[in-house]
Amino acid sequence: MSGHSKWATTKHKKAVIDAKRGKMFAKLIKNVEVAARTGGGDPSGNPTLFDAIQKAKKSSVPNDNIDRAVKRGSGLEAGGADWQTIMYEGYGPNGVAMLIECLTDNRNRAATEVRTALTRNGGSLADAGSVSYMFSRKGVVIVPKEGTSEDDVMMAVLDAGAEEVNDLGEAYEVVSEPTDLIPVRTALQDAGIEYESAESSLVPSMNVPLDEEGARKIFKLIDVLEDCDDVQNVYANFDVSDDVMAAVDA
Repeated sequence: MSGHSKWATTKHKKAVIDAKRGKMFAKLIKNVEVAARTGGGDPSGNPTLFDAIQKAKKSSVPNDNIDRAVKRGSGLEAGGADWQTIMYEGYGPNGVAMLIECLTDNRNRAATEVRTALTRNGGSLADAGSVSYMFSRKGVVIVPKEGTSEDDVMMAVLDAGAEEVNDLGEAYEVVSEPTDLIPVRTALQDAGIEYESAESSLVPSMNVPLDEEGARKIFKLIDVLEDCDDVQNVYANFDVSDDVMAAVDA
């Protein structure tokens, strides 16, 4: 998990400035719209919307785009789509278990895109239930270091329900039960500690260690999957060491 989290955190920072910015913006906006539709357009009374807006803002999505998405989702403005959440299960190279979360208005298109991405990159779709049992839903908050120590973070979140704090190199990862995500995020805010993202995530119970070749293959597959318009999140149970990460980055 640590290797995967570290890679995902680094990739997120790069994604803000790379050529896929427009596609990433579209996915963040979709999250805002769905959160507003399911829980109302007031962030103060809809924690999911609050976190979706914060994540969009931290990724430099323009405020006008965010405001319009809230209005579409809450019915104040026309144009909202009938988004459906679908979870696909699959395997990547080296037997890595994968959960691919889609948010789509066209189930057939989403299924085709996911199947094609997997089969062309050494993976395959799996039967429902064959992979999902390896993952648990958790609350995950990413806190950039920027002068903040691990002890500072631990002290802030200990009484709020945090289960563990992991050092990811450039950031800390605070893991909790999903029901404690909001108290943990609020505890960090109360302590004056900035966080990069706070969201519900799927965390694997066991990991497959990968060498450099295996890491490159799984990273390529995840990049291809995340390049699909309907794919919102990809979860996988691989782990890569710091040495392998350094070799891949080089």
